[in-house]
Amino acid sequence: MQQHIYHLSHIDLDGYGCQYLSTKCFDKIECYNANYGPEVTARLEEIVKKVEQDKFIHGEKMEPLILITDLNLTTKEGNWIEKEVIRIGAKLQLLDHHATGKSAAERFAWYKLDTTKCATLITYEWLQQHYGFDKSNEYAQIVKAINAIDIWLSDDPLFEYGKVMLGMISGAREINRILFPAEDRAFKLSLIEAAKERIHIENAPIVLDDDLHQIKKSFFKQQQNNTKDNLVAFFVTDLLTKDRQRLTIHYKGYKGILGYNVGNTSIIGNTCMVNNPDYDFYMDVNFRGNFSLRSNNRLDVSKMAAEIGNGGGHPNASGGKIEGYKDSFVYADVRKFVQNYIDQKSQ
Repeated sequence: MQQHIYHLSHIDLDGYGCQYLSTKCFDKIECYNANYGPEVTARLEEIVKKVEQDKFIHGEKMEPLILITDLNLTTKEGNWIEKEVIRIGAKLQLLDHHATGKSAAERFAWYKLDTTKCATLITYEWLQQHYGFDKSNEYAQIVKAINAIDIWLSDDPLFEYGKVMLGMISGAREINRILFPAEDRAFKLSLIEAAKERIHIENAPIVLDDDLHQIKKSFFKQQQNNTKDNLVAFFVTDLLTKDRQRLTIHYKGYKGILGYNVGNTSIIGNTCMVNNPDYDFYMDVNFRGNFSLRSNNRLDVSKMAAEIGNGGGHPNASGGKIEGYKDSFVYADVRKFVQNYIDQKSQ
C-alpha cells in the first residue's frame, strides 16, 4: 500500500523548510500552506475533502497521512481533526515547536512538541527515524542554518546564512500564494534548494545575498532573458491566461480576468489583455479592496471604476475601491464577493 502525504505547513522559512524536506523524502505528496488563525482550519478542511476525493478515485490502495508542521493547534482544532481523520481512515502527525500548543500536545498522541528546536529540524529527525531519510546527511547543514535563525542561535556558525535565507523567503512575494499556491510554493522551495547548493562556499551568506537576484530570474526565465520585473510579469500573465476560466468575472456583458494582490498592474494587466483578446478587461483587487482596471480599447474602464468603486482614470487604465470589501484567504470567496459587488453596483 502506497502512502500518500498531505502536508500542511506555515508560511515562513521554517514552514517551507519542512516541506522542502518532505518533498525530497516522499514521491506521493501534496503540500498546503497556512498562516495562523482561521486559515489553518480552512486548509485542514480542504485536505480532508481531498483525501476523501482521492480515496474515491483510487479505491483503498492508498494510505493517507496528514502531516502538519510548524503550526500549533488548539484543543478544539485537535479534537475536530482527530475525529475527521478517524472518519476518513487516514493517519495524522503534527510536528511543532511553539509552546502555545502545550495543552493540545499533552492531550493528543499524534501531537509532537519540542520547544528546543525549529520545526524543520524536528521534521528532519522524524523523517530520518521513520523513513530512513538522508542517510548521507546531504541536507544536515541547510537544516542547521534554518534552526539557527528560527530559534535565534546567534553564536551558531550558520546563523548569518540563516538570516539571509529568512529574508529570502519573506521577500519572495513575486507570486501571490492565495491565487497560485502551487507555483508560489515551488518558487520558495527552489530558493531553499539554491541556498543548499551554496552553503559550503566560502563567505556563503554574502555569496547567497549577491546571487539572489539571478536565482530569482532563473526561476522566472522562459525563452529569452529580460529584466526581473518583466520576467515575473510574463510568468504571472501566463498563469493568469492558463487559469483564466477559474478567474473569470463579468460586468454588464463584458468578460474580465480577476487577479488578487498580483500588483504590477500596468505591465501584467496590459500584457494579459494582449494575450487574451477575447477578454474585455483585467481587474486586480488587493486585500484592502483597492482595485486596478486595464482594458485594450474594448471597454471604457474609467466608467466601470466610477460606477462600481467611486473611482476613475483613463478609458484603458483606471482604479477605485470596493466599499465594505471582505478579504479572504480562499480565492473562490474573493471572486464570489467581487462578482456579487459588481452585480449590485451595475444594476
